[in-house]
Amino acid sequence: MPAVRFRPVNPLVSVVLPCFNEATVLERLTESVVRTLEGNTDRYEIVYVNDGSTDDSLDVLDGLAAANPAIRVIHFSRNFGHQAAVQAGLEHARGDAVIVMDSDLQDDPAAIAEFLDQWRAGYDVVYAVRYNRKESPPKRFLFYAFYRVLNAISEMPIPQDAGNFGLVDRAVVDQVLQLSDRDRFYPGLRRWVGFRQVGVRVERHARHDDRPRVSLRQLFRLAKSAVFSFSRVPLAVFYTVALVSMLVCLGLTAFTLYHKLFTGLATPGWTSITMAASFFGALNALGIAILGEYVIRIYDQVRARPLYIVARRVNCGRHADFQDSPPADWRETEWGRATVGAGREEG
Repeated sequence: MPAVRFRPVNPLVSVVLPCFNEATVLERLTESVVRTLEGNTDRYEIVYVNDGSTDDSLDVLDGLAAANPAIRVIHFSRNFGHQAAVQAGLEHARGDAVIVMDSDLQDDPAAIAEFLDQWRAGYDVVYAVRYNRKESPPKRFLFYAFYRVLNAISEMPIPQDAGNFGLVDRAVVDQVLQLSDRDRFYPGLRRWVGFRQVGVRVERHARHDDRPRVSLRQLFRLAKSAVFSFSRVPLAVFYTVALVSMLVCLGLTAFTLYHKLFTGLATPGWTSITMAASFFGALNALGIAILGEYVIRIYDQVRARPLYIVARRVNCGRHADFQDSPPADWRETEWGRATVGAGREEG
C-alpha cells in the first residue's frame, strides 16, 4: 500500500460540475453544494463546465458566477460530451482535492463531507458506490450488467457501481491529466493511475425531471469506450473464433468422409455449403467489426483533435488567483461592487 500523502492544513477544495441543459436546477444545486462546502472547508471553488447547453444554462451560470467569485464557468463552443466536460473541469480545477459530480441532482452533495473525511484520513481517491438507483428496471439492469462484465474482462479490477462521482487528490488529478487517451472513460482512468482508493456507499437520487440528458445510444458508446480501453478480451475473441471455425470445418469434413466411405449416403447439395459459407462469413464480419473498433480509436488518437473547444471562460481571468471562499460581505469590497456592477467577469 502506498504511503499516506501529506494533506494541507487549509486545503482548497474544487467541485467540478459538467452540465448540459440543466438551467432549471442549477441555482438549487449551487446552494446545496455551497452549503456543504462551507460546512466542511474554509476554501473552495466550484467549476461549472457548460457542455454546449441550448437552454438558459449559459445565462444562469453567468449570473451565479457574478454573484459568487468562487464559481468559475467554462463555456464550450458546442456539445462535446460528458467525458470531455469532465476533462475540462479537471484541467481548470486548482484544488488540493477535486470532486467530480453530475449536475442533475442524482449525486448527493451531502456525500462530499464523507469524501473529505476519507481524504483527510489518507485516501487519495474516494469514489461513490451507487445504490438504490431510481432509473427504470431495464436501465438499472443494464448498469448492473455493465459494471460486472467490465470488471470481469478488464485487465485490472474496476470498482462496481462506481461512476464519476468522487474525490481525487491533486496528485491523482495531475496523473490523469497526463494520460493522452482520446477516448476517455474517467472512472477507469481514475482506477488505472492507482494510489490509495476507497469506496463510499452513496444513494443514487432521482433526476430532477424525467428527461435524461444521456441517451441509451450514448451510454452504449461509453460502455464500448470502457471495454475497448481497459480490456483485450475483444481481440482474444479471435482465438475463440478460430477454434470454433476449425471445429466446424473438421466436423463437416468428418461427416462428409464418413458417409462417402462407409454409408454411401453422401448426396451432393448446396445446403451444407451455404450454411458453412454463411457461418464463416458471420465470423469474418465479427472479426472485422472488432478490429474496426480499435482502428477507430487509433485513428482518433493519431488525428489528435482537441477533446473540446472553449468559447468563453468566466472568473478565470485576472482574478484566477482568488482561491479563498468569498467572505460574507464580499459584495461590499471594491472588487465585489465592480463584479456585481459588471454582471459578469470574463477572462
